Amino acid sequence: MTADDKTLYAYKNEEELSLANRIATELYRYDQIEQNRIASLADVTEEHVKQFWSQGYLVVEEAISPEEVEQALDAIMDILSGVSTGSKIQFVKPRSELHTLEEVEYAARKIHGYLEHELRLRAIAHHPSVLQTMRKLFGEEAKVAQDQAILKPPTGGAEKPWHQDMAYGPLAYDKAVIGMWFALDPAELDNGCMHVIPYSHREGGSPHYAERDWQLCDRSVLVERDVAVPLKPGGVLIFHGLLHHGTPPNFSTKRRRSIQLHYAPESASKLTPKEYKRMFTSEMTNAEC
Repeated sequence: MTADDKTLYAYKNEEELSLANRIATELYRYDQIEQNRIASLADVTEEHVKQFWSQGYLVVEEAISPEEVEQALDAIMDILSGVSTGSKIQFVKPRSELHTLEEVEYAARKIHGYLEHELRLRAIAHHPSVLQTMRKLFGEEAKVAQDQAILKPPTGGAEKPWHQDMAYGPLAYDKAVIGMWFALDPAELDNGCMHVIPYSHREGGSPHYAERDWQLCDRSVLVERDVAVPLKPGGVLIFHGLLHHGTPPNFSTKRRRSIQLHYAPESASKLTPKEYKRMFTSEMTNAEC
C-alpha cells in the first residue's frame, strides 16, 4: 500500500507523503476481510440484530438499488457544481483556489446538511427499508441525527483516523447512535474502504485527541484486530456509534464517494457537557496519547 508520484500534488511535501504511507501500512491491515454479509436490508433478522449488538456492526450487500446509487451520485455532483444549492461543503483547500469542477471535487472532503435541500439524498435517509432496519435494531422509532457525504478522491484522499462517531458533538447521545455508511463507488482495499475493530463498542467511550483529526490515540488502536469491509456500490456498513473504525488514505486512481447517515432512537437525549468530557476526553482521566 504505497503511493506513486501522482500522489505528490495532494500533499504539501515529502514528509506529509511519508506520514501518509506510514499510516496506511502501520495502522491498518488488509488480510482480514469481512465475509459475513446479508443480501439486503429486507433480510435482516432477529439473529442479525443480536449479532449487531454483540459485534458492533452488520454488512449488507445491496441496501440501495443501482438506480438509487446513480441518483445519489448525480445529487453529490450537482451539489459540488452548484446546480443544487443549500448543502454545506467542507474543503481541504480555500474555495477561491478551486476553478474547475474536478478541482472542487478533489478538494471536497465532506458534504453535509443536505437533507433539507436534496430530495434524492433525503429519499435514501428516509427509505422505508432503512427506517425499518433502524426500528429492528433500536426496538423503537429512529430519528436522523446527522447526514453526510464523505468523499475520498483519487491519488491522495486523506485518511480518516480511527475514532468513535459518538465522540463528535452532534452524535453525543445518552443512548447508542447507529451509523449507515453507503458505498456509491466500489470501496476497496486500495482506495480507502472502511475498517473496523469488532466488539470495540463494548469498551464504551474512549478519550479522543486533536492530532491529525479528532481521533483515538494511534497507540491505543488494536490494529491486530482490524477487519476491512470492502463494499460494492449500494452496499452498506451498519455500525454502532462507539465502534472503533477508520479509513486509510486513497493512493489509487479511483474515487471513493459515500453517504453516511446517523440515527438515534427517538427516546435518546444529548449528553451533558460533563458526561461528554468524562466519556470522550482526557480532562477527567488525565490520559495521555
